[in-house]
Amino acid sequence: MKKVAIVGSGISALACAVALKEEGVDFTVIEKDRAAGGKLLTEKVDGFVVEAGPDSFLPEKPWTLDLIRKVGLEDQLLATNEERKGTYIYSQGRLHRLPEGVMLMVPTMFMPLARSRLISLPGKIRMGMEAFIPGKANGSDESLAGFVTRRLGRECLEKIAEPLVAGIHTSDPQDMSVQAVFPRFLEMERKSGSLIRAMVKAMKKGTPATQSRKLTYFMSLKEGMQQLVDRCVAFVGEERVRTSCEVTEVRPAPVGYELLAGSERMVFDAVVLATPAYVTQGVLGRMAPALADRLSPIAWSSTATISLAFAAPHVQAHLPGFGFIVPRVEARRINAASWSSIKWSFRAPPGSLLIRSFVGGGQNGELVSRDDKDLVRIVREELREIAGITGEPLFTRVHRWTGSMPRYTVGHLDRVGAVDDALEPYPGLALTGCSYRGIGIGDCVRSGFEAARKIGAFLQGRGNP
Repeated sequence: MKKVAIVGSGISALACAVALKEEGVDFTVIEKDRAAGGKLLTEKVDGFVVEAGPDSFLPEKPWTLDLIRKVGLEDQLLATNEERKGTYIYSQGRLHRLPEGVMLMVPTMFMPLARSRLISLPGKIRMGMEAFIPGKANGSDESLAGFVTRRLGRECLEKIAEPLVAGIHTSDPQDMSVQAVFPRFLEMERKSGSLIRAMVKAMKKGTPATQSRKLTYFMSLKEGMQQLVDRCVAFVGEERVRTSCEVTEVRPAPVGYELLAGSERMVFDAVVLATPAYVTQGVLGRMAPALADRLSPIAWSSTATISLAFAAPHVQAHLPGFGFIVPRVEARRINAASWSSIKWSFRAPPGSLLIRSFVGGGQNGELVSRDDKDLVRIVREELREIAGITGEPLFTRVHRWTGSMPRYTVGHLDRVGAVDDALEPYPGLALTGCSYRGIGIGDCVRSGFEAARKIGAFLQGRGNP
């Protein structure tokens, strides 16, 4: 039987492994760290469920739900506590609720925006004029900052779009590719001539995922997102997942490819590289220098999550909604904070509170290198000044993700297309993961499924050994 190597064990790799298992393809997942899962890491501390990385996924992108169904985790789906729903934006010394009807950055209801003190009167008028702004004449890529300013105005960019997007993509909108990050907006502009008109129409129509009463805009799992990793590993078989093994080079073999890991040599018929682009570049440098060169322009940023647990009586402040985000123009040191145990059930014992704060990414990236004590001090100062939280934490946890988030800068899809072209001379080699066509969990799962389809088609084309 032909055998496939999957290098890396993040959710893209595991989705690929699940799909190959379903097709009856033999494979081994090879991971340099001691455990599988990549950024999907959950820590259990004294009854608290602390997410080190992503705490949720978007059911609007159906691939994560597909994976959850494949591995039998549907009964563990967790919706947000909608009675506390709300996003707040810190601006000019206070927290403002994001006006009802603002979808991402697009207003769909007049009165909530008119009553909001977040946006000035001229800013509101400029946002409302979006329906009369002509579309872009050509289809060239542009920055998200340029796109939002052109359609909705500078104030919408600075106070709504930038903090909302930065919290997810950890990038600077000034060079973020709108084609790569928000192709839906370009399609709306092309088809409807207006984001507002298109968004109102889409809201009326809804989507199959969001129409379900059991699904909320964000979804998680009862025991944390690592639960998906653990179930994927159990589904494919722990014997197929090899950890503490770092692949340093891929070479051509008489049949297939040879993988080097220390002094060990392993030969596989096909290889899936589910590693960050800069790691993939190093692994392929000798065998495929042109391909490696085309991976180098993909930029990366670093982030950190700082979690603080409290006894609820020690937190005297009112904590609105699910948390808050901070625009860059406010010059604060944190990007956002989430009231984890308010947003989700099963995250803290009764009478306790769990808060997650975020630093780094597109702004203040240097903070990620501070030591744990300093980062906790900074976060506590920011939470006190922004939200009035003064209590002494029961414990804190700092999780750093150095060089972990790709930045889809203007021209990103062209660069990825060039990578695809350079990959063509290497049959049986596939690249997957957040480096290429989407950083969210759903996009990564889709990428893993697509890699499995590509490898399956290749193996079938070569026939039986």
